[in-house]
Amino acid sequence: MFAWFERRIDPYPDQTPTMPPSGLWRFVLHYSRGTLPWLVLLAVGSGLIALIEVALFGWLGQLIDQLADTPREVFWDRHGGSIALMALVLLVVMPALNVVTSLVLHQSLMGNFPQRIRWQAHRWLLRQSVGYFQDEFAGRIAQRLMQTALAVREVSMKIMDVGSYVLIYFLGAMVLAASQDWRLALPFLVWAAAYGALLWYVVPRLGRVAQEQADARSAMTGRIVDSYTNIATVKLFSHSDREEAWMHQGMHRFLGTVHAQMRLSSLQDMVLNLLNVWLVAAVAGLGLWLWTQGLIAVGAVAIAVPLALRLNNMSHWIMWEFAALFENIGTVRDGITSLSLPREVRDAPGAQPLLPGPAAVRFDNVTFRYGGAAGAQPMAVLDDLTLHLRPGERVGLVGRSGAGKSTLINLLLRFHDIDAGRITIDGQDIAQVTQDSLRAAIGVVTQDSSLLHRSVRENIAYGRPDATSDQIDHALRMAEADGFVPSLSDSQGRQGLDAHVGERGVKLSGGQRQRIAIARVALKNAPILILDEATSALDSEVEAAIQSRLEALMQGKTVIAIAHRLSTIAAMDRLVVMDQGRIVEQGSHAELLERDGLYARLWHRQSGGFLAAD
Repeated sequence: MFAWFERRIDPYPDQTPTMPPSGLWRFVLHYSRGTLPWLVLLAVGSGLIALIEVALFGWLGQLIDQLADTPREVFWDRHGGSIALMALVLLVVMPALNVVTSLVLHQSLMGNFPQRIRWQAHRWLLRQSVGYFQDEFAGRIAQRLMQTALAVREVSMKIMDVGSYVLIYFLGAMVLAASQDWRLALPFLVWAAAYGALLWYVVPRLGRVAQEQADARSAMTGRIVDSYTNIATVKLFSHSDREEAWMHQGMHRFLGTVHAQMRLSSLQDMVLNLLNVWLVAAVAGLGLWLWTQGLIAVGAVAIAVPLALRLNNMSHWIMWEFAALFENIGTVRDGITSLSLPREVRDAPGAQPLLPGPAAVRFDNVTFRYGGAAGAQPMAVLDDLTLHLRPGERVGLVGRSGAGKSTLINLLLRFHDIDAGRITIDGQDIAQVTQDSLRAAIGVVTQDSSLLHRSVRENIAYGRPDATSDQIDHALRMAEADGFVPSLSDSQGRQGLDAHVGERGVKLSGGQRQRIAIARVALKNAPILILDEATSALDSEVEAAIQSRLEALMQGKTVIAIAHRLSTIAAMDRLVVMDQGRIVEQGSHAELLERDGLYARLWHRQSGGFLAAD
């Protein structure tokens, strides 16, 4: 039975995720699709339970009148049928409704609903542009994803479950009281008006505070994660005290929102207690007065006073549920700011996979500015750049920092869209092919190759998930990593290829991380290879050993290499010298030295093989 209800909602739908709307209710509805039938069933069940509970109060009043007016010897003959019916409702119908609503609530919705939201939102975020993750704490994004999933569930379920129960219960109580005597409904109406005014004043303010609190909480979490992620830097600079002060600011801001929330909660609690005391006193007093005047039977008093007492007990629960509703609404609004953002780089409509070819790369009149269109102050710029790479050609990019070398690489990977011009691979415009197929055709080894907090085997096989053990071993040997990998171990006792490398590969040295990254790219075996300071983290002896391996890796590939140590790329087929986003020189190492231009000046200014500062 439990398993059947647990399978009613698919927590991992296959549909391609789309950008969630930025409006609150459309956002909630977007992530509630697939659960709506069960939310409606929950609302119907809760409404029926509320209706039966109110009807039981009415039956109790009738029973008291019947006990007072009916002789004992004929009581069961006259009223046995109605008592049996109510017993059936109380002992069979109510438990059955409670069982169904409980199963829907706990088995179908509580776990599957937020998991479904996390899955859909995570799939959307995974395909966000690189710039999205550069502008925000990773911990903050993760915190918002987790908070928002739970908040959407709570908003949907409270509206359908609690909202249905409260509305039907209160309307039923009003109708039941008025059916005895219309004046008995007056205290309930006055109380409802005052209660509504209290809700109107307190709950929206709680919602605004909750939104501030959700933002402060995610920011606080982001600061914690940032400190822990960069703990080596904190230790190196002996800045534990500074990190404490920075964390204190985030915690203090969060605590301020908690204090504001608790002040509103205390205010609502005090005012609500006064309203509830007044309601019970007013209903009891009015009921007794009407009974003494002979206007109502004793059963009417037996209905009205317990109803007032029941609302007295329910009112605190209702207030907290509404407060929680608006608190979750605030959390959802905060989550919308991270989740409801368009992708800066999107696949073109009808984009097709990149077709395999000889790997000819062309940059035709490419213009790009970080920060937007022309006229904005750019962080870096490529200005009307044209560069053609023949299939299998190895090209080295040379230039001072900020010349545009890394920007050119990022544009080929389509981490950003260009402002003008065209980039093609084998004649195919990269803006018209799918991003996944484009990047699958390019292998990259960067200066700071971070690794996943998984095993060495999984990190290497990331380049080809279906790789065999022999292929992984071959990639290890190619990257000169087979010497240290067998000796690796982690805190769980895993060794060699099964050892986990820590967050971003922190348990390995820089050279070890770089060699694992090289092995990963070697296993991927893409037709286009980008080496961005690929050997910068290696000592001279290891670099010399790997250079020959890189030569083998480059065979038959179109290669773009960047290095500040010019000696490492001097043997490339062609060197392209960049300055301020333009190509200023091209040619072989010997030709450029003979030309005595910018490259020659950079070469002669090298210190120990590295490009010296201006």
